[in-house]
Amino acid sequence: MAAPPPSQSDAELDFWQERRICFLSTPRPDDTAHLVPVGVTYDPETRIARVISSRTSKKVRNILAAGPDVTVAVSQAEGRRWSTLEGAAVIKEDPQSVADAEARYAQRYKQPRTNPERVVIEITVTKAMGTVKPPGW
Repeated sequence: MAAPPPSQSDAELDFWQERRICFLSTPRPDDTAHLVPVGVTYDPETRIARVISSRTSKKVRNILAAGPDVTVAVSQAEGRRWSTLEGAAVIKEDPQSVADAEARYAQRYKQPRTNPERVVIEITVTKAMGTVKPPGW
């Protein structure tokens, strides 16, 4: 007997757990968009998306320059399926936040290389769009 098809909720959650490249958009100081490929993890229970990065990267500098609660977006697509999450971003530098984000990244992608300059872009998601939205949206 064949297994039942996955529920829409399972398929939606899987979309944010399967290994795929995402894109992060941050505002530059001149208000143009800076769009870069990144790895993103998403926790549907807390509605927090995380991106690990070096503290000297342009994306981190853009967020810091924009000030508290700057809105950013992360997006991914596969064929006609796509999903974008928007929300306020903060930079976390404490060892516990970095270790947590690295562990989440390792589950979705692979163990990240050692980087003593690593920080976490933490996005509190307030809006989800697309043909595949995470459960609860």
